[in-house]
Amino acid sequence: MSLTAGIVGLPNVGKSTLFNAITNSRVEAANYPFATIEPNVGVVEVKDDRLINLSSLFEPERTIFTTFEFTDIAGLVKGASNGEGLGNKFLANIREVDAICHVVRCFEDNSITHVYDRIDPVDDIEIINFELQMADIASCENRMSKVGKKAQTKEKEAVFEYNLLKKVHEALDKNINIRSLEFTKEEAEYLKQFNFLSAKPVIYVCNIKEEEINDPESNPHYLKVKEYAEKEGSEAVPISAKIEEELSDLPKEEKLEFLNELGINKSGLDELILRAYKTLGLETFFTVGKDECRGWTFKSGYTAPQCAGIIHTDFEKGFIKAEVYTYEDIMEFKTEAKLKENGKIRLEGKEYHPKDGDIMFFRFNN
Repeated sequence: MSLTAGIVGLPNVGKSTLFNAITNSRVEAANYPFATIEPNVGVVEVKDDRLINLSSLFEPERTIFTTFEFTDIAGLVKGASNGEGLGNKFLANIREVDAICHVVRCFEDNSITHVYDRIDPVDDIEIINFELQMADIASCENRMSKVGKKAQTKEKEAVFEYNLLKKVHEALDKNINIRSLEFTKEEAEYLKQFNFLSAKPVIYVCNIKEEEINDPESNPHYLKVKEYAEKEGSEAVPISAKIEEELSDLPKEEKLEFLNELGINKSGLDELILRAYKTLGLETFFTVGKDECRGWTFKSGYTAPQCAGIIHTDFEKGFIKAEVYTYEDIMEFKTEAKLKENGKIRLEGKEYHPKDGDIMFFRFNN
């Protein structure tokens, strides 16, 4: 399953530097606005320690990690919702992603210009949020004008839609993001068709100085963003984009050594990927064997047949049963033979909802 997080932010906040680290590529990161014109898409492996350990047990011919897709989107300025700068391109590109990684500048450096000549990450956030909200207001009003006449005739679905859009519009008028609102399950499902920008889940990526990476709480800019994120139910992740770019060039052993020298046990990028997974409600199941050990991404709440369909649509159509055991059990008993002896392998049917870390083998009719 392909899910994408869009990296957004004002010009010169570190978006392209972070993207270089994510994909180990070399996107232009020039010190001027609009260095990124076309959206650059990169796929990164999700380095799951569980899959590494499973591969040590099964010694397969190949190990395939789950992947996550990031899109580096052109920098945005005030007036984007009215077409200023690269606004129309920005809004169109962000509409295509599932989540937003909003990079904000939380460092002082006179050698790197800020598009508004000041360092105020919360204000930066609100500039982009305002532009997303304005675009959503325009979309909302356009749809309300179309459905309003039907609603006046008391047509049931039209009334439901109009009232829902009215609720959204009133919130946007008060500078409230759609993602901060509470909806019923039916409302939330109905809203998906409109693809509202401020409804998308967001992670605030706080770009801090290298020397602050092992103590981000000492950075007052980060603390302000963290407080802002908590109020709207989002997350803030401290990252030094420069360090992440340096780390991406190193072999695994040297990377671990560098992290130890910095006094941290996990890179900011690894933490960002984990937060993105959590934000999008993603989990992982595994398939194992001598030919291949592999991780598969699925949405929390999927059924066993839906998970089988991620591997191949025929698996979902002809699903019979799934043989399931847990990662913890295989690490304890070491072999599938021992798992069987101890009754740790179970058969699950169509109603089973797989859990993160399940190891599965699907039985199906051709």
